[in-house]
Amino acid sequence: MLSVGIDVSKEKSTVCAMRPLGEILVMPFEISHTDSDLSEVVRMITRLDSDVKIVMEATGIYHLPVATFLRENGLFISVINPYEMKLYRAQNLRKVKTDKRDSMAIANYGIDKWFNLRPFTPQEDIYAELRLLGRQYRFFMESRIEHLLNLTHLLDYTMPGVKACFGGWSESSGKDKLCDFVEEYWHYDNITRRSEKKFVEHYQKWTKKKGYQFSETKALQIYSLAKDGIPTISSNAPSTKMLLLEAVKALREVNSALFAILTRMKELAKTLPEYPVVRAMGGVGDVLAVKLIAEIGDVRKFKSGKALIAYAGIDPPPYESGKFIGTERHISKRGSTTLRKIGYEVMRCVKSNGGNRDTAVYDFMLKKEDEGKAKKVAKIAALNKFLRIYYARVMEVYS
Repeated sequence: MLSVGIDVSKEKSTVCAMRPLGEILVMPFEISHTDSDLSEVVRMITRLDSDVKIVMEATGIYHLPVATFLRENGLFISVINPYEMKLYRAQNLRKVKTDKRDSMAIANYGIDKWFNLRPFTPQEDIYAELRLLGRQYRFFMESRIEHLLNLTHLLDYTMPGVKACFGGWSESSGKDKLCDFVEEYWHYDNITRRSEKKFVEHYQKWTKKKGYQFSETKALQIYSLAKDGIPTISSNAPSTKMLLLEAVKALREVNSALFAILTRMKELAKTLPEYPVVRAMGGVGDVLAVKLIAEIGDVRKFKSGKALIAYAGIDPPPYESGKFIGTERHISKRGSTTLRKIGYEVMRCVKSNGGNRDTAVYDFMLKKEDEGKAKKVAKIAALNKFLRIYYARVMEVYS
C-alpha cells in the first residue's frame, strides 16, 4: 500500500511517496514534465510496491500531461478537487506552504482516503475538444465586449444614441448590423447631408445589399436622431473616419473568430448521440444546445442528477444544528459559473416561449413565482429541475 502525492505546477512537479502511519518512503523531489523524467518516476514506483495509488490536484491543464502519461503506463491516478485539498490542508495548525510540504500532504491524503479515491478518466476526444472550444469562445466573447464598448464610446462622439437602434451580433448568422451601419455612415453628417426622402431610399438600398429587412420606421428614427444629435467631433477631422473604421475592423475580427468557433462546436456536437435529445428540450436552441453539451461534457461522469446540479453550483447545502434546521438556504455557487450562466439563459428562453415544448420546467417556474419567490430565484429553482431532466434523458441514450 503506497500513496504517491504529486504537487503539479507549470512545467515541473514535486513527488513524494508515503506508506500508512506517515512513513515517508521517498522524500519529496522535483521532476520536469518530460518523457524521460516521467518514465523514471514510473520505473521507481513499480519497483517500490505493486499496490500504488497516485494522487494529484486538478490544476487547470497542467496536470493533464502528467496524469495521462502515468495512466497510459498502467498506474492508478486520482485527480482531486483543489478546494477539497485546501480543506484537508487546513486541518494543520501551522500554515506552511511549500511544494515539498504540499506533495507530502497530497500523499497523506491518499492514505487517509485510500478506499474513496476515484480513478482519473480522460475525456473522450470530442468532449475534450468541445470543452476547449467553449473556453476559447468565452475568451473571445469577453474580448468582443471590450471592443464593442470601445466602438460605442467612439459613436458617442460622432453618432450619439444610434447604437440603441440596432441589436447585437447574431450567433446564428454571424452578422453584425451595427458594424455594417457604422462602416457605411460613421457620422451623422453623412446622413443629414441628404434629405429625409433620399436617406430613406439610400438606407433601403443598403439593407437590401447587406441582406437585412428594411424598416421605414427605423430609417426615419435614425434620420431624426441625426437631425437632433450633436456630434462632438467633426466629420472633417482626418482621424475621425479612421478611428471608427479601425474599431469596426477589430470588432469584425473578433466576431469572425466567435462564429468560426461556434460553427466548429456545432459540427462536433451533432456527432454525439445526445445532441437531438438536448436540442429537443424546451428553451434549448441550436446555440444553447451546443454550449450546454460543451460545458457539461460526458454526463456519464456524474453518478446522479444531484452530482450534475452540484457541478453547476446551484445546490442549496443543508444546515442543521441541534433543533435548528435551516430552510432558507442560498445556492452554493461552488461549481461551473459558465454552466450557471448558460442554464439561466435557457430558463429565460423557457419563460419567453411559454414552455411550448417542455411544460414541466415552465410550470414549475410559474409555481415558484406564485409562491412569492423572486423571478430570479424561480428561474434557478427551475434550472435545478431542468438539469435533473437533462441528466435522466441523456442517460437514457447511453443505457
